[in-house]
Formats: sequence, structure tokens, C-alpha cells
Amino acid sequence: MDERSGSLFEEPGAEPRERPGTASPLAERMRPRTLDEVVGQAKVVGPAGFLRRAIAADRVPSLVFWGPPGCGKTTLARLIAEATAARFVPFSAVTSGIQEIKRVMADAERLRAAAGRRTLLFVDEIHRFNRAQQDAFLPFVERGDIVLVGATTENPSFELNAALLSRCRVVVLEPLGESDLVRLLERALADADRGLAGAGVAAGPEALAAVAAQASGDARKALTLLELAIEDARLDGRAELAADEVARVAQRKILLYDKSGEEHFNLISALHKSLRESDPDAALYWLGRMLEAGEDPHYVARRMVRFAVEDVGLADPSALERALAGWQAYERLGSPEGDLALAQVALYLALAPKSVSVYRAWGKVRETIATRPADPVPLAIRNAATELMKGLGYGAGYVYAPDTEAGVAGLDCLPESLAGSRFYEPGGAGVEARVVERLAELERRRAEARSRTKKPRR
Repeated sequence: MDERSGSLFEEPGAEPRERPGTASPLAERMRPRTLDEVVGQAKVVGPAGFLRRAIAADRVPSLVFWGPPGCGKTTLARLIAEATAARFVPFSAVTSGIQEIKRVMADAERLRAAAGRRTLLFVDEIHRFNRAQQDAFLPFVERGDIVLVGATTENPSFELNAALLSRCRVVVLEPLGESDLVRLLERALADADRGLAGAGVAAGPEALAAVAAQASGDARKALTLLELAIEDARLDGRAELAADEVARVAQRKILLYDKSGEEHFNLISALHKSLRESDPDAALYWLGRMLEAGEDPHYVARRMVRFAVEDVGLADPSALERALAGWQAYERLGSPEGDLALAQVALYLALAPKSVSVYRAWGKVRETIATRPADPVPLAIRNAATELMKGLGYGAGYVYAPDTEAGVAGLDCLPESLAGSRFYEPGGAGVEARVVERLAELERRRAEARSRTKKPRR
């Protein structure tokens, strides 16, 4: 059989893969058949793109496609197999075990030896394989028996073994822009063979823009939503799809989010940095993105409490109280009413003056404790609970500071080896601008108290 025939998509002994037909979902029917039909990813498949040049030279290495859902990872793997006459074997990291991996590898090795034909093994969600499963690919990749193409939505540098990652080229795929999605939708509406040209329902620019906006860069979701909306309009006897009908069918915007994956950390990082930048609009936007996508509001509240102490600190001491109160308000109200309390906290933190002096002071203290010996507590500030302790000098020279006129007694409260150390350096924003003056005044009073008692500072 011709190398480029239907057998190309079959595993040994398996039934031929079903070709897209009218019963298949629109997203499957409209899957690009050539690189020229691929929309977006110009850096990869454009005229000067790495993948186009590698296919033309028949020198496609093992690859890891890293990108969000619906950006074309599976499509590109299939196109590579067709263009290079490789046997395409789809594999799922969710349902396949190491024994199946070894069986497929053995088949690939025999095919390579008997016919000189390579196998393109496409592993969807490759990040779900454990270390032993990933290691099973290594010898076959090195010998060239297979071209491994992995697909992942997670950062490969965190999820893949270094040994396997070093033998693959990572290709970063971006979410499709709204203009790219509109092109796909227009193509589907105009295609009478695979698309929706025979549905009898038109869709203008506003409706297509609404579909694209709902899909969050995911071509599969865009085509699925268009198919549902067109069918809904057809059943209602409407000749044209309206933008508001798209929103009704979608019910809510499809947001890219994975609470245990990289996008989770990307979004909380965006919220944190927007607060630090004192940008209230960006802070509200990223907060909304997280909550609408299903993030646990308690996690967001906890992170904002952390921000209040780390990044606002003593520049506005009430920020911590506000953050805790917002968290408590959410616990009592729940969603959606409690979301407003979190929004209020985000706005307050964004607008508050910022200081990391507490954070840095605590870091200096921890470093000092970790790197210096544990010096004894000065005798003057030890508690003399017994006559023996008094006899040993515990509490000798101690003066109750609140009873003094200056409010300080001039005591050295740090160990002798650390006398004069300064851990806390106040910033100049908000309340801390006054703290600078307060510290200077306290230091002056201590110096005077020591002078009166003729107790020199160590």
C-alpha cells in the first residue's frame, strides 16, 4: 500500500482511523490537511518557520509541543507524519502504561529494520508520564526508531526528565489570536464539504467576533461553539446568528486555567505584580480572571494577606487588617457576594503605599540566626525568678522603661556581639516616613539615658 495512504494512521493490527465526516464534530472535520491551512503559529510553520524547513528537508527531530489547549499540537503532529511518510501512532499518557510503551517501541524497531520506515509516536499530555515511563522512550529516540512528538500544556522544564528533554526540541505554541480564530470560523462557514455552508444560517462579523472572544485562543472551542450556535439558530428558524445568541449559548466565557498547572502560577503572579505596581485596574482584572475560572477564593484571599505583610508592611499597617477582614467577609458571604469583598481588598492593596522593610528585616534576622552562634541573653534583661538567679546577676541593672521620663532606659537588648546591629530599615512611603523620625528620636533618647547612667554602648 502507498506510504501516504490511509494505513499511515493505523497501528499494527488496529482498525483504520475514522476519517472526518459529517458525523464528526466540526473541529475534527475542519482540522488542517496541510501546513498552508494552519492558522497562526507563523514562527513555527510560516515560510521561514523551523518546522516547515525541517519537514522540507525530511529532518524532523523529536519534539515537544508546549502550548495551551486548541493551539494545534495534535494537528501539527499528524501533518508531520503525513509529510514525512512516517507511521503515525497516537498515544495517551492518561490511559497508557509502560508495557504498552514497550510494545509500541518494539513494533517501531521491527518496522525500522524491515522497511526503513520510522514511526512518529505522538504522546498527548506527555507530562503525565512518570520518570520510568519517560525513560522507556530514550533508547528508541536515540537510535532513530521513532520520532517522539510530545504534547503538553505544562512547562516541560518542570515536568519532563532532563535526559528526555535534552533529546527533544521544545516548540512553544501560542494561543490563537482572535483574528486567527475569526479566519478559522469564516473558513468553516464557507466550506460546503467539511464545514457549515449547508446549514442555511449566516454569521456576520459581530457574531464571529463574539465566538472568537469566548474561546480564549482555543480553536477547538471556537469551532465547537460556532457549531452549537449555528445549530441553535437553525432549530429556531433564524437565518442569521446574532452576537447575543453566541453569549447565551456559551453561557459563560471559556477561560484558560489549570489550578494545579503553570497557568495557575502565571495568573497569581500577574495579580501579585499588578498590586506591587499599584495598578488597580490590572489587579481587578487578574483577580476576576482567577475567580471566574474557578480558583479557590480562600487561596486568593490568603495570597492578598501575604501581600499586605510582605509588600505593604508598615507603610500602611491597616492593610493587614483590611486583608484579613476581606477574607472573613468572604467566608461569611460566600460567592458571588463575597467576591466583592476580595475586590475591595485588591483595590486597597493596589492603592496602598508599598514597603518591603519588614520582609527584609525578617530576612536579615533569619540569616543572622542561621550564620552566627546563639549568643546568650544579656543578664540585664533576663528574668530573675529565684534568689539564685539574682545572685548570678540576672536582671542586674534592669530599668522599667515606661517609668522613665524618656520612655527608654538605654539598655542593650541584643547580645554583646550584635550590639548596634540594625535589622529594620524603614522605607520612606506612607506611615514609615514618620517611623524614620521616630527611630531617630528613640536612638537619641537611648544615648542620653546611657550618658546619664554612664553606661557606654558596647
